[in-house]
Amino acid sequence: MPISSVSAGGQPPVVVIGAGPVGLAAAAQLVARGIEPLVLEAGPAAGTAVRAWAHVRLFSPWSEVVDPAAEKLLAPTGWVRPDGTACPTGGDWAERYLQPLADVLGDRVRYDTSVTGVARAGRDRVVDAGREERPFTVHTLGTDGREERITARAVIDASGTWSTPGPLGADGLPALGEKAAADRISYRVPDLADPAVRARYAGRRTAVVGSGASAFTALAGLADLAAGEPGTHALWILRRGLGAHTFGGGEADQLPARGALGLRARAAVEEGRASAVTGFRTRAVERDGDRLVLVAEDGRRLEPVDEVIVLTGFRPDLSFLSEVRLGLDERLQAPVALAPLIDPNVHSCGTVYPHGVTELTHPEQDLYLAGMKSYGRAPTFLAMTGYEQVRSLAAAIAGDREAAERVELTLPETGVCGGSGLYDAPAPSDEGAGCCGAPAAEAR
Repeated sequence: MPISSVSAGGQPPVVVIGAGPVGLAAAAQLVARGIEPLVLEAGPAAGTAVRAWAHVRLFSPWSEVVDPAAEKLLAPTGWVRPDGTACPTGGDWAERYLQPLADVLGDRVRYDTSVTGVARAGRDRVVDAGREERPFTVHTLGTDGREERITARAVIDASGTWSTPGPLGADGLPALGEKAAADRISYRVPDLADPAVRARYAGRRTAVVGSGASAFTALAGLADLAAGEPGTHALWILRRGLGAHTFGGGEADQLPARGALGLRARAAVEEGRASAVTGFRTRAVERDGDRLVLVAEDGRRLEPVDEVIVLTGFRPDLSFLSEVRLGLDERLQAPVALAPLIDPNVHSCGTVYPHGVTELTHPEQDLYLAGMKSYGRAPTFLAMTGYEQVRSLAAAIAGDREAAERVELTLPETGVCGGSGLYDAPAPSDEGAGCCGAPAAEAR
């Protein structure tokens, strides 16, 4: 039965942007509070971004990637959480949890709907008068070209950062020639089990740029490919040098799957199936026939490569939030109060203090960034942290300030984490590495 876009109290819904792990958890938490959510998803299914890295396995087990409120919502359907000790792939996560949850939410989830703007009704960002009394208007565009304005009592933006990967250029902007060479550059971990993708890299020389779990995954995959495809070689480009923790914690890592991945990357280098180039900050990409030449800021030029895989992290898309008032840290693009808690130069994902509405509040009342997007450019994100965020936000929107400010999560210490990994996170430093959970994507 279609669900009304107005809650039982006659109020507009809370609009949640993104039907990924944190967006759907936000909807479940709101439903538990008797508040009507409306989830807007740009893609055709739940977890569209997660499905884009369906072939990559998380470091976090099922016990840590299912939201408690979502599990309660699913329970009456007969859904049973998979083995809590197993680590799902992105595809597992989407098909066995995210889509069933979205199906339970029913018409509360709207697909193929991109958010193009968020504002206060009748007020641009300059106007003060009566601002907080006005509802939000969320502007959307459907894949059929239909434009719509949706009235909302509050907005939770859990759209993630998957759509905005970091560029090859070391200054945070595209390198000279990067856009022109787009046909030979990828910003995702390749699925080498796909014959078409495999053919792209087999027998070829590929530059992998980045130093986190995403880069480890790509290096390990290319090394395996090299074993059966002569001529396949990876050139690993690091903006910094090789150090004690370049490959993560290895056997000392409290996330065994992540430690093992780092060891595979190390083996690829030590066995000659990959070559490391350190201190290389890319300034330009030049064509050499059908191949590409990377040029560093210090003038170094590498031997030509056939393909480039850029895994330098992700960043938030703030373009559709231009008419609301955000309080963001100037470095991380995370909420000002949250930024010191997640600074990747100081914290790993396991040492980030659980947080909620207090740290996520912006000058624009009742507007929140949640999940990976709330971390801005910091890579130390865990799904568990995002679930705690939206539990707190739902309580705050419901007016239960005591519950909103109460911490209901104790994070496990994740061992050697500074400087490497991806969803459940990308990483400290300009390398775009990541943290605790794995893919070359984020759990959005």
